Amino acid sequence: MNPLAIGWILLTVGAFYLLLWRPQKRRMTAVRDLQAQLREGDEVMTTSGIYGRIIELRDDELMLEIAPGTNIRMARGAVGSRLGDDETE
Repeated sequence: MNPLAIGWILLTVGAFYLLLWRPQKRRMTAVRDLQAQLREGDEVMTTSGIYGRIIELRDDELMLEIAPGTNIRMARGAVGSRLGDDETE
């Protein structure tokens, strides 16, 4: 096999790793860390854009209060981000 062809193959594999696989692995780690750190009382935004406060937390689901007296049950994996104090006001 031509050494130039092997070089192009290695370059392509290296680019794939740097541009696709490594950032995706980093995002997955961040999501796992976020979901492990969730606590009752946290203000969160779901991946579908619903804002609310966690009122009950179980292994794979949670109860989210989206308005006073309005609670919805969601999968824990649906939480997209936890909001800070200045973001909720």
